[in-house]
Amino acid sequence: QVQFVESGGGLVRPGGSLRLSCAASGLSLDYYAMGWFRQAPGKEREGVACSSKSAGTTYYTDSVKGRFAVSRDNIKNTVYLQLNDLKPEDTAVYYCAAGYYYTDTCGLQSGEYNYWGQGSQVTVSS
Repeated sequence: QVQFVESGGGLVRPGGSLRLSCAASGLSLDYYAMGWFRQAPGKEREGVACSSKSAGTTYYTDSVKGRFAVSRDNIKNTVYLQLNDLKPEDTAVYYCAAGYYYTDTCGLQSGEYNYWGQGSQVTVSS
């Protein structure tokens, strides 16, 4: 059974930082690209960042480039999302997800991912 345990969310002031963690069990991250998605109230889920299975390829949505960083530790079977310089518009539930790609790449489309975490709330407010 595939499970993800997400942690690290919370309430932070604008300009602050958080680090989200997503620990996987039931599958090996050696074989999966990992994506981070978020969904704000009343909005569609959007892809934020992704890391290919080797971490050789990463992509970010334009609104978080230069502020967020995705990383992974395949030995710990865990993926991370570092969120810096947070803005109120970053407020959302953040989800990690695993997707299988034949090549060492990743994408930001939710339909490409098969397994999902339970979500972690990030609230940016003064």
